[in-house]
Order: sequence, then structure tokens, then C-alpha cells
Amino acid sequence: MTSAADRFAHPDRLAHPGQQVFLEYRRLLFSVAYRVLGTAADAEDCVQDAWLKWSAADRSQVADPKAYLTRIVTNLALERLRSARYKRETYVGPWLPEPILTGGGAPETVPDAESAALGAESVSMAMLVVLETLSPLERAVFVLKEVFAFSHAEIAEAVERSEAAVRQAAHRAREHVRARRPRFEADRARQREAAERFHAAATGGDVNALLELLSPDVTLWTDGGGKVRQALRPVTGAATVAGWFSAIGTVAYQGVEPADMKAGLAEINGGPGLVFSGPDRVIATMTFDFDAQGRITAIHNVANPDKLRAVSEGVAYDIGAR
Repeated sequence: MTSAADRFAHPDRLAHPGQQVFLEYRRLLFSVAYRVLGTAADAEDCVQDAWLKWSAADRSQVADPKAYLTRIVTNLALERLRSARYKRETYVGPWLPEPILTGGGAPETVPDAESAALGAESVSMAMLVVLETLSPLERAVFVLKEVFAFSHAEIAEAVERSEAAVRQAAHRAREHVRARRPRFEADRARQREAAERFHAAATGGDVNALLELLSPDVTLWTDGGGKVRQALRPVTGAATVAGWFSAIGTVAYQGVEPADMKAGLAEINGGPGLVFSGPDRVIATMTFDFDAQGRITAIHNVANPDKLRAVSEGVAYDIGAR
């Protein structure tokens, strides 16, 4: 897999005096922008625009490059998010975030297990869907405070609001997320085992095995964006969802016959997921949400080809929270 940082370090830019400083914070900038926007392509564009602003700035007047760059990329992301709201409201079927392959950073970029778990949870499909229900300001404040541990004063400067306004936004966002995203003890080994069993059952068309893995009130969300045929409303209930997936092993899916389709495990958005591929393209990704017993409570299936670019290119992102 290709590292996202490697893609940015273009030889033509190596001689620029601000290059090294920018690269030091590039992971942070992408991580902030992606969590605020939910799309890798837009987040990459924000990072690129931040680079252009940084390369043109009088850096001798910048006392804190981290705060300066974070402010730039946060405001760029907020601007894009506000302009994207209408498109998402009129989207065909459920709108899901753009999936990304994760685990692309060096081990030392994630200092401890707590930070790694927080980073994975905050970039999960389920969390990004919850963040989509916040206002743009609340979303940016939540990301900077809860994920990256910026102070209220630092965030106020970044989003160009008063500290009091930032505190209020942080409180509203935190309560909103807590109400919609209960926290369970993360057992990564159990989750991966469940994903592996789901992979075997779904590709083998084993309905009974699927039923054992699914919570009775499991919900399947599918995102085709009107580009490919998908369910336009959430599919609920273990029996219905199991039947939907068992068909994948027996009939053509997105125009690909079962004999020509491959499904492989991958780390997607900080957790175990599946990548479904045909002979010449990635056709879908699937990620899971689990309860405390390791049963699958939600499945997010992204098949919109416009959202599969990063996965198709094999770009791996380091999305650690610190």
C-alpha cells in the first residue's frame, strides 16, 4: 500500500524551505480535515490548499506552525463542508463517508493504546455518520477538542469564534454524540474474528452463519449514490440483512459474477472491513459496528464508485488521534 505522506512529498517541492515543517504536521492536517468532511478527496484538497497558503506565507511571523496550519485547514474544511451540505441533503439514498484504508503510519506515530483506540473510534464509519448530524461549527469543535485535545482557547483561534462560543459548541456536540454513539469496550480481536466469520458466511451464502453473527436489530446502510443499484433505505432485522448478503455468493453483484468476485479483509476506517473487487475494479467496501458481545449491529456498505478512489489506489492513511 502507498502512504498518503509519500504521495505528497513530490520531488519538485523538496527544496522549498517550508517543506519539512509542513510534512511534520501533514498527518494531523489530513486527520482533522477528513474527520470534519468525511471525504478523503476533499480532505486531500484542503491539505493541498493549506500547503499553498503555507508556502506563500511569511513564516518568520508564525510563532506556532502547528496552530497556524490547523487554523488554515480547519477553516478550509469548514468552507467545503458548508458548501457540501445541500448536495448531501439531496443525495440519492443514504449518504455515507468515503472509506479509507488505515494503519498506514509507522508504529511510533501512535504513542499508546488509548490514543490508538480513540483515533480508530473517531474515524469509524459509525462515528462519522453521527458527526454528519452536527452543525459544521460543532463538528469542527468536537474533532479538535475530543480527538486532538486542543484547548478551548486554541480552538477559538482556529475557528475564529469567542472562547465562550466554542465552549458552548463543544458541550452541545459532546452531548449529541454521547446520545447517539454509546461507547463499548473495544475488543479488537473479537471484532476481527467476527469480520472474518462474516466474510466466510457472506461469500459462501451461509444464512444460518450470518444470523449467528448479526444482532437481532442490525441495520444495513448502503450507499450507491445513484451510480449503482443499492437499497435506497436502511435494511433492518437480522433475517432480512442475512438474506441480502447471502445473495452475494449466488448472483451477480454490481455486474460482477460470483466466480469473478473477490472479497478480502482490510483495515478500513480504523476497524476490520471487507473490500469487494471485480476483475478490473473495486466494487464496494463494508465496515461493521459491534455491540459489547461482538455481534454486528450495523453494516455500512459503500458502492458509489466516486467514493472508492482511495481504496482502489491502495492509499493507506495514518489517522492516529495525537
